[in-house]
Amino acid sequence: MSALRLLAGRDLRSGSESLAEHVGRLGPLPHPGSDLIETLVSSGLSGRGGADFPVGLKWRAAASGPRGSAVVVANGAEGEPHSRKDRLLMTCRPHLVLDGAFLAARAIRAKEVILYIGEHHQSSRVAMERALAERTGYERGQVRLFAAPARYVAGDSSAAVHAVASGVALPTTRKAASAMVQNVETLAHVALIARSGVPSGTLLATVAGAVAHPGVIEIESNRTLGEALSIAGGVTEPARAILLGGYFGSWLELQRALDLRLDPLELKAAGLSLGCGVIGVLPQSRCAVCETAGIMRYLAGESSAQCGPCYFGLRALADSCSRIAYEGANPLDIGRLQRWAKDVAGRGGCRHPDGAVRFLRSALETFAPEFAHHPAHSARRTA
Repeated sequence: MSALRLLAGRDLRSGSESLAEHVGRLGPLPHPGSDLIETLVSSGLSGRGGADFPVGLKWRAAASGPRGSAVVVANGAEGEPHSRKDRLLMTCRPHLVLDGAFLAARAIRAKEVILYIGEHHQSSRVAMERALAERTGYERGQVRLFAAPARYVAGDSSAAVHAVASGVALPTTRKAASAMVQNVETLAHVALIARSGVPSGTLLATVAGAVAHPGVIEIESNRTLGEALSIAGGVTEPARAILLGGYFGSWLELQRALDLRLDPLELKAAGLSLGCGVIGVLPQSRCAVCETAGIMRYLAGESSAQCGPCYFGLRALADSCSRIAYEGANPLDIGRLQRWAKDVAGRGGCRHPDGAVRFLRSALETFAPEFAHHPAHSARRTA
């Protein structure tokens, strides 16, 4: 059987696909046999929420726990400012997400499915509620909806587990053995693999910035970043760099970026990741240093204030970036950024400072000439 696509079916502009349309297009949800987990292992599917962890291995570990003790958390928090893929999927193809969540629950013998949806993603929540109302009473009884706080860190898998358990979305480095968190796009891919037996070979990406048609695309993972930009209508003005993976991602020189294939394994081998699926095009008309400073201020403000490296370290890094942006290049501040970034990395109580430092280091490398010779800007700009 050939691979299926996530966004096939009715025009996305016409709203949610009903259960009847969903089943008519894909057929009924198959019962997950004992081989589903091994099928996922063989498929090579990796998580689409940013961590890129192999899905089959994650499910195999979760299934080894006590029967009925686990919960499945469908993560649709999508706190990344430029990402739109998860909410589009929940809004337009909600039954794919539900299918994947129910398959996960059955495969690991979970007692509950929790739909963890960003509190401001109202259209997504409405669509998921409407889709759930079309399912059987047994399926509805398995599901609980939870509003994810509108904070960047709330989308972290550990924060999702903490929020569901205690009501507070605080990330941590500790793993919760009783909860399996999967991004909603990942679950939708599982729903397709369960039907066809083969991975779709596609991924969802949000293309933002200086392109003709910014928004969500579905693209084969063996295609290049340059081809993704072409699908989005191409760049609209000379571009300085590409931000791959959102605010926890990396800045890349345009020419280096265009030929990169989007395959997660190839990106990982190159020390990169598509992360949350954002591909941002920075035009030459925008100041790279000011953009970096704005994003660092945002990430510092999104700290959960659990540890010094995150609360104090990120603020110090953001302050140094801002001084360079608005007062001009300063060798002392550039030295501080390089030194403090090393001090912060790997020492936080969660992954937030590591993600911020990864982003900053890529900026210092990609925009080294701009940081070294940046003139003072009298007016502050935001990312």
